Amino acid sequence: MEQTWLSLIPFVIVIAFSIWLKKILPGLVLGLAVGAFLVDFRVLGGAKETVNYIVTTLSDPGNINIIAFLYLFGGLIGMMQISGGVRGFAEWVGDKINSERGLLAVIWMTLPFTFMMPMFRIMMIGPVIKTLLKKVNMSSWKVGFTMDISTGSVIVLLPVATAFVGFMVSLIEGGIQKHNLEESAYQVFLYSIPFNFFAIVMLIIGLIWTFWSKPEKKDTKNKQQGEEENLHRIGIKKELSTVKAQPWNLIVPLFLLLGLTLYLLWYDGMEKGATGILDAFAKANATFVILLAVFITLIVTFIFYMLRKQKLGETIYHFYDGGNQLMQPIVLLVLVWSLSLVAEDLGFSQFIGSTLGSFLPAFTIPAIVFLIGSVVSYFLGSSFGTWGIFMPLGIALATSTGASLPMTVGAVFASGSFGAMTSPLGDTTITTASILQVPLIDYARYKLKIVSIGVGIAAVLYLAAGFFIG
Repeated sequence: MEQTWLSLIPFVIVIAFSIWLKKILPGLVLGLAVGAFLVDFRVLGGAKETVNYIVTTLSDPGNINIIAFLYLFGGLIGMMQISGGVRGFAEWVGDKINSERGLLAVIWMTLPFTFMMPMFRIMMIGPVIKTLLKKVNMSSWKVGFTMDISTGSVIVLLPVATAFVGFMVSLIEGGIQKHNLEESAYQVFLYSIPFNFFAIVMLIIGLIWTFWSKPEKKDTKNKQQGEEENLHRIGIKKELSTVKAQPWNLIVPLFLLLGLTLYLLWYDGMEKGATGILDAFAKANATFVILLAVFITLIVTFIFYMLRKQKLGETIYHFYDGGNQLMQPIVLLVLVWSLSLVAEDLGFSQFIGSTLGSFLPAFTIPAIVFLIGSVVSYFLGSSFGTWGIFMPLGIALATSTGASLPMTVGAVFASGSFGAMTSPLGDTTITTASILQVPLIDYARYKLKIVSIGVGIAAVLYLAAGFFIG
């Protein structure tokens, strides 16, 4: 399509309506519908295309894995809550926490056990941290930001055992094959990690924000809003407040899930022809493995609770209730993914490629790829989507101009990290806001103010590194 600038319209609608209404769902629905009508400008045709994009999204195995993981993990959390596991573990940890710094330190200390996937980490620690928040008088936004920054700025820098590695390496491999380069995709990926300046800078900012920033007290207005939004859940809250604290009802499922995840990552990688543990972690299908681990954990946990005399009806009810609590982020994610599909059909990639051009000085390529990619990733809210769009462009520009390939690849990964960490369309932002019950748009704005500092520093580093190294 020649009028590729039309691909910006759905994103403009989403952002504008989100700012106006302070809710993201209406803008997503309208943006998707308008985009579909731009693809097929007929009343029935546009409506048909809207449904087709949603069906296509739901037909994607990777998307279904994430949706199923979210619902099943939410159900597991519901079971752990009614069994007293979350309350017991929170009380046990809470006895050792008396300050804001202590609570934030706990978030960072959970990294070695939850680094496999951003959604996995947020879902794992979110409910416990939310419970501990009742004891420490501090801002839910700061807690959420610490959760997000300790997730997004670390997982993307790890070379093995994450849901990102296989996808990232496959993108590099595609670009290398297209341009007939004599490079190892995994080696280029390893060399690109030190050049993910944004993630590294945000990691430093996150640690400073955690341990050296001034305390932030709870926002009374947001707290009251959260209470009003959850009046219909008063009965369930009262029920959960009466359960007996039993920390083992959380500890056993938690360690079972972690152990299964690591084992299945190794097993799946070896099944795909890996030659060692690190190679196995790199080749494993992490999204499916984590879903499988949650499924097995659910079955074993259900049996474990029955042996501990947990009431069958309560367990089943709270499994559904826990899963249903995540229907909002699930619906939002489906709409975000569908919006990305319609944008691509409208020529979004071609528009970005044509605006970048191939006439730029080589040393500016990483910085420009990072900045434009960051803007796009903020609209998309997806690191995977941004990487998929910009990796072919980045490798093509690096090859044609002589810019550093690892640095350009690192800039592409950095740009996607920005959107995933900051955008109100990002799954991390959506999930964290949902768990902590903070207004999504306001929370995204709060993060943007801080993360913008990291973007500026990273852009300068790309220019300097491109000039002196590239």
